[in-house]
Amino acid sequence: MSRIERTIQNAPQSILNRIYDSIGFGAIGDDILRHLVVARVCQPLSKVATVEYLKSYFDEDVHLHNIYRYMDRLYSSQQELVHKISVEHTLKILGGCIGLVFYDVTTLYFESAPKPDDELRQAGFSKGGKSAESQIVLGLLVSEDGYPLSYSIFNGSQYEGRTMIPIIDDFVRRFSLTDFIVVADSGLMSERNVKLLESAGYKYILGARIRSESPRIKEWILSIEKKDGHCQSCMKNETQRLIVSYSDPRARKDAWNRDKGVARLRTAFVKGTLTKDRLNKRGFNKFLDINKDITVSINEEKIIDDSRWDGLKGYITNTALPATEIISQYHGLWVVERAFRIGKTSLEMRPMFHFTEKRIEAHICICFIANKVYKELERTIRNIGLNMSVDKVLDIAKTITTLKIRLPNGELYTQTIYTTSQQEAIKPLIEPDVG
Repeated sequence: MSRIERTIQNAPQSILNRIYDSIGFGAIGDDILRHLVVARVCQPLSKVATVEYLKSYFDEDVHLHNIYRYMDRLYSSQQELVHKISVEHTLKILGGCIGLVFYDVTTLYFESAPKPDDELRQAGFSKGGKSAESQIVLGLLVSEDGYPLSYSIFNGSQYEGRTMIPIIDDFVRRFSLTDFIVVADSGLMSERNVKLLESAGYKYILGARIRSESPRIKEWILSIEKKDGHCQSCMKNETQRLIVSYSDPRARKDAWNRDKGVARLRTAFVKGTLTKDRLNKRGFNKFLDINKDITVSINEEKIIDDSRWDGLKGYITNTALPATEIISQYHGLWVVERAFRIGKTSLEMRPMFHFTEKRIEAHICICFIANKVYKELERTIRNIGLNMSVDKVLDIAKTITTLKIRLPNGELYTQTIYTTSQQEAIKPLIEPDVG
């Protein structure tokens, strides 16, 4: 008589293994990496908790000491292959041409203070407002449609404006790709970066710091017709073009943010908490004046002058693309922000508990692969016509039971049970060759 030997919920593993292999990561050949990536996408946990998760849900025995030994191997000999597979897969799905390369940076913090001799984990300006904690800076290159290409790690005190050129130069050197346009926000726009981009022959679209332009150009910017969707351009020099657009929704947002900030200043002023030693020029403190008698007052003229810039946004480029296309491509930067959001939320890349450089870099590499797998699963879901998110698909997959049945002849038979319409809907992701 047949008997059920074991029941497991391994449908998420089946889905993610197929995606992992379709990208090409199976060529790395280490099952521990596969297990760590699958666990990171399904249930991001500490390495200790991951061991128990793999055993409980996927019937996989992975020992903790083997995980740590593998992370050292990943750091020392497999990272380059990870980047190569990622770039080759992205080229394949984009038809052989990268086209646009979006770049942005974020910070990842640790639940521990940096040591004096720690060159990687350092205190620095945190995008999450955790400036007192040790952190690293992560730079990420993402293609059109949000496919992760490559990344670099910098020490936590590194100024983000100095990260862009090294990672792009390294990307070009390693993969011999040059026919693309670099897109980055105004936080990375500096005269130094622009000169380096141009001297290297890169095409670029950067967010402009329009309030820092020359008096002549600022006068021109403020004369632009404030009509929703209107844009104008001018040549800054022989190679650079400045494009400025106006947006009604942006103008309303700018005004709302300023009104909210000024309201806080007025409240503090009335309470008498606006003192010289508590001031800086950040945010809406720019609307304050310090008088000779060291009293602080709100400068109403500065507020009025600031409102003249509401709704205006600038872009610097050395391409010949139409202004509307420049603006459209720049707004594609949200794909990098989303990649970071997936990494920090769905994949829980931070906080990090590792403290050696090898383990930190290996952890980031595992999260990068997981991000790539997450994005490819998203594309696959869309291609089979399912109107579901990755998280929804995986939540449904976790409810699917697989039986391991021992047949009378001693053979082991596996059967997956689908009992709901939602489970049936995701069956092509689990068993693509069935039906």
